[in-house]
Amino acid sequence: MDSQQQFLKKSEEAKDLFLPHLSTDPVVFGFDRSELKVLLLQMTYRKQWLLPGGYVKKDEDLDDAAKRVLKERAGVSDIYLEEFAVFGKNKRSEFYFEDFDDSLWQKQRFVSIGYYALYNPDNAVLVVDELSEKCEWISLSQLNEIELAMDHREIIEKALLTLRERITYKPIGYNLLPEKFTLSELQKLYETILGKELNRGNFYRKIKNLGILRKLNEQRRGGAHKSPDLYSFDEENYKKALENGLSNW
Repeated sequence: MDSQQQFLKKSEEAKDLFLPHLSTDPVVFGFDRSELKVLLLQMTYRKQWLLPGGYVKKDEDLDDAAKRVLKERAGVSDIYLEEFAVFGKNKRSEFYFEDFDDSLWQKQRFVSIGYYALYNPDNAVLVVDELSEKCEWISLSQLNEIELAMDHREIIEKALLTLRERITYKPIGYNLLPEKFTLSELQKLYETILGKELNRGNFYRKIKNLGILRKLNEQRRGGAHKSPDLYSFDEENYKKALENGLSNW
């Protein structure tokens, strides 16, 4: 069965399972080797890259749909997702399905709910679904080198802007860093997301005052310089900061 036949088969099944005109597109950011990456699928049809999005079942909450789609299409589970925008331009996906008749279910106008998430790539065992050839973490610096379908480049850019805005009043790092990390590694994460350097002294003072870190009685070994202290996140305080925001940043 070729890729177009697969879409036709899925289209017939979708009519009975999913709500018409509503979809979800999660933007999952990962931090790997000092680079910010995004999780993408390369489709068998047209060979373009897309976010691991999908449709909402008729009896399903939106948040549950986004989590289910991520698990089914990329193998990512146990993830914190946050809604950030709605995308509904007319004919936003029509060109992608131009080879099909206008009656194709997926070719109808869809409004998409955008979610963003932060996830450690080391924790993911990625899968490839039946409509995709690849499921990979792609560096943001490489996005101009690949062909993104529909308006997914716009969705990623909006998600990154939202992440940069919310970093000022919500903590980050819990799903991006290893369990034990140094303050330098945490600062590098913030700098990578913000796209600028931060003053080390100011950053260290502010981040410690937030109360979301727990200093460990351990140091990072193996470097040429003084072994830096290791930290972990205080899970209870971190969750409170996610819910209530940061008051001392």
